[in-house]
Amino acid sequence: MTAKTPDWLSQGWEHIWLPYTQMKTADLPLPVVRSEGVRLFLDDGRSLIDGISSWWTACHGYNHPHIRACVRAQLEKLPHVMFGGLAHEPVLRLAKRLSDLLPGNLSRAFFCESGSVSVEIAMKMAIQYWLNQGLSGRSTFVSFKGGYHGDTLGTMSVCDPEEGMHSLFAEVLMPQLIIDLPADKEDLADFERLLTQRRNEIAGVLLEPLVQGAGGMRFHSPEMLHDIATIVHRSGHLLILDEIMTGFGRTGSLFACLQAEVVPDIITLSKALTGGTLPLAVAVAGTHIFDGFLFDDPAKALMHGPTYMANALGCAAANASLDLFETENPLDKAKAMQDKLSELLAPCKGIAGVRDVRAKGAIGVVEVDTLKDVQWLKTRFIENGVWVRPFGNIVYLLPPLVISDTDLEYLGNSVCAVMAQWERL
Repeated sequence: MTAKTPDWLSQGWEHIWLPYTQMKTADLPLPVVRSEGVRLFLDDGRSLIDGISSWWTACHGYNHPHIRACVRAQLEKLPHVMFGGLAHEPVLRLAKRLSDLLPGNLSRAFFCESGSVSVEIAMKMAIQYWLNQGLSGRSTFVSFKGGYHGDTLGTMSVCDPEEGMHSLFAEVLMPQLIIDLPADKEDLADFERLLTQRRNEIAGVLLEPLVQGAGGMRFHSPEMLHDIATIVHRSGHLLILDEIMTGFGRTGSLFACLQAEVVPDIITLSKALTGGTLPLAVAVAGTHIFDGFLFDDPAKALMHGPTYMANALGCAAANASLDLFETENPLDKAKAMQDKLSELLAPCKGIAGVRDVRAKGAIGVVEVDTLKDVQWLKTRFIENGVWVRPFGNIVYLLPPLVISDTDLEYLGNSVCAVMAQWERL
């Protein structure tokens, strides 16, 4: 028997526009009525283990009592106030805590509401930094194929140009230098030559450290990240690290750059910043970048100000999430998850069409030659009681860091079972 569609879904469906979805052929989304721990509860009584942490945000699982209590307490006092000329305790405390946790002199936090916007802000910071030094023309960014930095107009320009979601807009995007990610010493030499030859055009180099997320969960080593950063700074350029996905334990350390002992000039953070509860993002700049905006001339200030920047509820959630990193130590779980995911997904290596199986921290990936019949896969996963969303040519797991061994095993076994069926399509 097919479950009855709740009235709120059937009545609202004609008025909604879903992300990344051809609405003409779209099926109704699953009606979620509650979440707890690693589970999503549906209107019809079923529950699903969330294998992807709600687009990589719910690092502590859902509805964590500490985050919930902190947000509730903040809601009763001050849900929001404009950040122009006014301030509140949660954002000032959060800014200091992030500065204390981040490496080097990353000390000045500019808050906004989404990851894409934080990357836009970092790009603006880099361009204006050079303009404020009297160096015009430095407005081009170097980024890498396989990279993904957001869906807004500026960030689309630094994503992989062959990325399907953005290729439609190629003629209106700012031209950038998008190159292959270096893989060896020869590539690194070519990279350094490019930075030297195009020195006066380049505002900065933009990279997702250790894992290129939405571009296909592609990994590179801490050693390669360190070599890239060394060349960027030796060449006199700015390094922007996009840790929107990799930050807050996902790769096994609080921030991915720590594994390579790299200090960027600007870092962007979002997604798990609030433990998956409220929208919040930040671009944190080094002291030297901030100092490049200090003049008597008001026109040399950073002219950017999202209406809901530094939202008090979001900052309260982020502070609560950081509390949990201190008291519950999910980083140990993330580190251990790498070996467990490798073990659980290993049976997929024998499936025809599977190109690679890999894991990094709390990320597990099954890469295939061609991801045939994606909708079939999504449906089978739901029937198995898990929420997994394949894309591109990968099936991946990126579960909450607090997931139990039992639930993690169920997720991994479900992927292997469904992929074995997929092989026979």
